[in-house]
Amino acid sequence: MTELRQMLADSVTRLFRDAGGHRAPAAEFDTAHWRQVEELGLPLLLVPEAQGGVGGGWEEALAVLQPAGGHAVALPLAESMLAHRLLASAGLEPADGLAVAAPAEGTLQRSGDGLLFSGRLSGVPWGRDAASIVTSLDWDGRPQVLRLARGAATLRPGVNLAGEPRDELRFEACAAQVAPCDAPEARRLHDYGALLRLGQVIGALEGALNLSIDYARERKQFGRPIGQFQAVQQQLAQFGAEAAAVACATRSAFRAAASAAARKAPHEADAGFQIAAAKLRANMAIGLATATAHQVHAAIGFTREHSLRLFTQRLMSWRSEFGNDRYWSERLGAAVAARGARHFWSDLTARDDAAALDA
Repeated sequence: MTELRQMLADSVTRLFRDAGGHRAPAAEFDTAHWRQVEELGLPLLLVPEAQGGVGGGWEEALAVLQPAGGHAVALPLAESMLAHRLLASAGLEPADGLAVAAPAEGTLQRSGDGLLFSGRLSGVPWGRDAASIVTSLDWDGRPQVLRLARGAATLRPGVNLAGEPRDELRFEACAAQVAPCDAPEARRLHDYGALLRLGQVIGALEGALNLSIDYARERKQFGRPIGQFQAVQQQLAQFGAEAAAVACATRSAFRAAASAAARKAPHEADAGFQIAAAKLRANMAIGLATATAHQVHAAIGFTREHSLRLFTQRLMSWRSEFGNDRYWSERLGAAVAARGARHFWSDLTARDDAAALDA
């Protein structure tokens, strides 16, 4: 781990631990906690220093998001980091107030010297609290980054399984700041949203696993801790193996994204394949992990007072965000089929080796 990554990991771990992330109501935007996040420059982590940012890359983002997931932080950190990255990549000025990124469905049309956006954004994290929404669309033969004023939208509030805001925003011929952008995250916003979510997933898996191990050591049945029973040990071992596999796949995806950013467009496909593989692997693991955690904890793990649900409910919600099992299975299948079975193994090993060499 580089010096910057270690410093980030240590700083955010102290911040999230001291802020008591487990106790924060998920549906409420914690303004005081967000102010501390901003003071560390975390929303601007992926923005180059020349544009007023921290100058970190994708692997630095992982160093921040993993402890955020591990402390059940209820803030749109990943979405804000991606929003500012998009704005910087397109050469647009940093947003004032909270900015979050989300995929959009809609169209652009000219009106005088400007452009108007009409469309819908579904499942926008903390959309009700954002000052601006950042997204991307293909228009005029190129990807375009859009900044939309939240106040111009019609809002339909919603929440995910964990109670975190996931709002629907509808825009009708609303003015938008638009700039062309060929950066990978502008062309594949959905993929890079999934990538950042994966950073939170491996932290949440680790948090749920640690709680389960601790509980198995403390809870006694038939005169001894349940962690001494072979069946429970086997369940926890499987949980640990799944969490480790997801962490490995996720780190490979972040390395691939860093490689794509360094080498530009010719290697962008590497990041797309690795992200798809990691997201699908995470989706597969979440079902077993959450089931095991609740089996070990039994009834107490389902109570609102217990912190386990802050991990498991988020994990189950994140499983379907930025693509469910079917979506990513089809993405991977199409990529493999396009190259043919003869190239599968060589492509797979070369792709991972290239990412590792650039790390």
